[in-house]
Amino acid sequence: MSTRKLILTALICGLAIMMAGGAKLFLMVREDVTVTVLDLGTPQTLSDMTVSVDKVVQDPTATYVTVTMQGVEGGNALEGWRILSGGEVISPSGSVPTAIGVACGTTKHASASHCIVAFPATNGSVTVAYLRAGAQSQWAA
Repeated sequence: MSTRKLILTALICGLAIMMAGGAKLFLMVREDVTVTVLDLGTPQTLSDMTVSVDKVVQDPTATYVTVTMQGVEGGNALEGWRILSGGEVISPSGSVPTAIGVACGTTKHASASHCIVAFPATNGSVTVAYLRAGAQSQWAA
């Protein structure tokens, strides 16, 4: 095969790649993305877990989120919880004082677990998110 044919083939392939990228970009711009923010106490099922955020308490030392979870036997109840506050995503960070309530441990399949997830102290409004199996639900406090 001659050099000219190789160069021409490479140019055609490059043009095809650019056209495919442009088409994908055009389709992405046209997609409507809707974000649903649930009210406190509204249950949501993500994969095999049903969860709800019941209450959010912010104090000077921590932010405590009371949750209800059911669906997986022996799963880590802290896994998947995040809060958004001040433009920052924050993961659970500490223990829960016994005076506040029961800290989340493991989940149960047969009965709902009511427990508290502790986060660092936050200011302002807080959005609580739960991620599982590629899906996410959010509650506003």
